[in-house]
Amino acid sequence: MSTALPSEFRSGFAALVGRPNVGKSTLLNALVGVKLSIVTPRPQTTRHRILGVVTLPDAQIAFVDTPGLHLKASRALNKAMNRTASAALADADLVVLVVEALRFTSEDELALGRIVRAGRPAIAAVNKVDRVRPRARLLPYLAELGARHGFLAIVPVSALREENIADLRATIAAHLPHSPPLYPAGELTDRSLSFRIAESIREKLTLELNQEVPYGIAVEVERLTEEQGMLSVDAAIWVDREGQKPIVIGARGERLKRVGRAARLALNALLGRRLHLNLWVKVRANWADNTRALRELGLE
Repeated sequence: MSTALPSEFRSGFAALVGRPNVGKSTLLNALVGVKLSIVTPRPQTTRHRILGVVTLPDAQIAFVDTPGLHLKASRALNKAMNRTASAALADADLVVLVVEALRFTSEDELALGRIVRAGRPAIAAVNKVDRVRPRARLLPYLAELGARHGFLAIVPVSALREENIADLRATIAAHLPHSPPLYPAGELTDRSLSFRIAESIREKLTLELNQEVPYGIAVEVERLTEEQGMLSVDAAIWVDREGQKPIVIGARGERLKRVGRAARLALNALLGRRLHLNLWVKVRANWADNTRALRELGLE
């Protein structure tokens, strides 16, 4: 329950924007305090817009995690991800540009350019500062970043170690418009249970497959039922070439079993309940270039 007077309360959308693999999803999870966005070392793991809501005594922040903006958008999937990120930026009250400490690449420049063109107020979150030794090396980088754009604030953080997260949260809240809460107290996300289950399975697949099937994987929950207090899930894993199917299944089905077990344990912990998981691997040729397939997966 908020304690601020209605006229003092602040509320709005804060879009986390940046290049792939800069730590936006880890940062969203740290800011919200719950794992809502899947995290892997692979760039472009985030494909959808992920909403995470934080309600403070004097503000409510609706964080929006976005796919990483990238220069080489050759496939329909990559183009859809860029559009998702750009749309979230356009709808935001405030943009948080997430960059990596001591780095500023052409894709960081692309993300900053989108912010400038959108005309949205922006804060910079300089992530991965735990890797900088000594910390004094940050000072010239922060000065250079400040010279690139008129940021409302520049906040160094470590999303992984949850360093300075409260300060970033407070800084964002202070720059939101005066408004009553946008979401009911206790609401964390607008994403469905099926979506969160599918994403958790995809996270474990991505970690297991590493480089073998880079981006040709998608997951769709086909059936979700509750039986005697246990969730029963049937999920399809889409691959875009016939030759990828045995790679995902593995010798004697061992790889698929490992993925299923890892996803089931993670979901048991995340949801606080038991879950039975059935996985099937299906081929849908070139789904990442198929507009209908992308629409069915909620990517378009």
